[in-house]
Amino acid sequence: MANLLRILLAILLPPVGVFFTVGLGGQFWLNILLTILGYIPGIVHAVWIIARRAR
Repeated sequence: MANLLRILLAILLPPVGVFFTVGLGGQFWLNILLTILGYIPGIVHAVWIIARRAR
């Protein structure tokens, strides 16, 4: 259930979803950069990070 909420949050604000998953690490800053460059790449990266950590 928590992952579903993170994914929904990642669709609305991708960096926040990544932050709740990995904290203030490199993946968070990469996601901010991807979101600035294009909203869709930020979403794809955030969902990928959340899904990868769910295993």
